[in-house]
Amino acid sequence: MLQTFKNIRGILIYTVVVLLISVVYYIYAYTAQTIPEERETFLTDIGEGLGEIGMGLLIFIYCRTLLKLIQGKGKLAQRLLPDYIQPIESSGLNRLLIWLNRTHIYFGIAAIAVILLHIVMLDYSRYSHILFFPAVLGLVIWQGVFGLFLTLRFSTTQLRKFSYLVHAQFITGIAIGIFSWFGHILID
Repeated sequence: MLQTFKNIRGILIYTVVVLLISVVYYIYAYTAQTIPEERETFLTDIGEGLGEIGMGLLIFIYCRTLLKLIQGKGKLAQRLLPDYIQPIESSGLNRLLIWLNRTHIYFGIAAIAVILLHIVMLDYSRYSHILFFPAVLGLVIWQGVFGLFLTLRFSTTQLRKFSYLVHAQFITGIAIGIFSWFGHILID
């Protein structure tokens, strides 16, 4: 157990640092910046619904990663949990993981499209001065672009390796989650 904690210490430290920076910026933005009042229109109502769908899709995608960690599969699990003993194979969990691996790309594309629609329908320009929102937009586009390079047949081997390194990271998912959460608290 102690060895496992040492292995995930870096991710936990990163999460705490991003959280603390976000708290400091939240306090600054809340006290020093003007937060536009929320406008209720038909498009914003649809945009809010799309935001919830996008959040659900991201949770679904990251559940795949958690299932891999639980089962001790993949390079990430080996990096984070080298002393982890893989449980007895469960054919149900393996079938679920195979299905999640096959559909991951489609859910990822849908998540990016839905999140971008959410941003557009809520009128991003009204909130672009709050740094949480351009950061989330940049990270979502980052995930999409490098995920795309992983699927293109004509990508070079070096580009695929680099794309895998920057696409398959907890750091972007953690930052997207924390920045989105604080940004939404700020404007609500």
